Amino acid sequence: MADVSMTTAERRRQWFDEKILAPARIVWDDWRARTGALIVLLYLLMGTIGPLVVTAPQPNQGPRLIGAFRSLQYPLGTTASGEDIFAQIIHATPSMLIMIASGAVFTVVLGTAVGTLAGYKGGRTDSALMTVTDIMMTIPGLPLTIVLAAALQIKGNPAVIGILITVNAWAGLGRAIRSQVLTLRDSEYVEASRIMGIETPTIITSDIIPNLMPYITMNFVQQARAVIFGSVGLYFLGVLPYNNVNWGVMMNAAVERAGAVSSPLAFHWLLMPMLTIIFLALGLTLLAQGADRIFNPRVRARHAKSISSGDDGDDDEDGDPPTTSATAREMSTAGGN
Repeated sequence: MADVSMTTAERRRQWFDEKILAPARIVWDDWRARTGALIVLLYLLMGTIGPLVVTAPQPNQGPRLIGAFRSLQYPLGTTASGEDIFAQIIHATPSMLIMIASGAVFTVVLGTAVGTLAGYKGGRTDSALMTVTDIMMTIPGLPLTIVLAAALQIKGNPAVIGILITVNAWAGLGRAIRSQVLTLRDSEYVEASRIMGIETPTIITSDIIPNLMPYITMNFVQQARAVIFGSVGLYFLGVLPYNNVNWGVMMNAAVERAGAVSSPLAFHWLLMPMLTIIFLALGLTLLAQGADRIFNPRVRARHAKSISSGDDGDDDEDGDPPTTSATAREMSTAGGN
């Protein structure tokens, strides 16, 4: 038995430091991840608190076609019907965030599950899943989305629209992850877990998926950007139904009602939602580029601070140096051996 053991409180503090504080320090130390996190946080605030603070847009809210940055009351200008563009962007953010989250989560979860199961199990399971995957990859995504949007009574539900836009995007991710798992399943630590009799779901979640997290994170961001651009493009074309203001609908109205492409007086109406889309995509990209370091165990260990096993004052009075949790783990390991 080890002479020093960790208390329950110390274990909780260590878990919080390693799982929460260390990733936060990594993100803050990398300017790309820090900038991306701040941009994404800004959009999250826009989507949650913004609609509660900013008055909903309505016709004749102000003078018509005021330019951007010319009025404190209407900082981004107004539309041809006098609606505040800033209010339109704010109130369009919640549905866009729901759409992005649903589409990206659907693609990543389904693609990761199919690819991991096919690569680890192999045999008939692999053949059946990859057959379905190949069939989905051959179906054009845009026509499928248009047909499903017309056939289903989705009534502008942003969660359903996000899934429709990425309805077959999971297939490419699933096949790519399968190829990664085929390599990882023969690794020494996976073989050791298998010999020890650990169940397959535990091996997949504990040994295989953590090694795929950088790739999965990048694909999550890629699918989020695909949902942003795809939804805005389809809304701009008038293909998708909607029951609320949307960035794509704003751009369509700017072009169709005010000729924003050729009219300098209405160009801000087209430019503001376009810049909103660009900044959101940029923030997601920067955050994903810095997320690589979060899943690097060496970087995480370097940013995780050791937690003392007792009161510093008590240790100093006894004349013994404070024992850290890392030291306690090493002593426990040595005692067990």
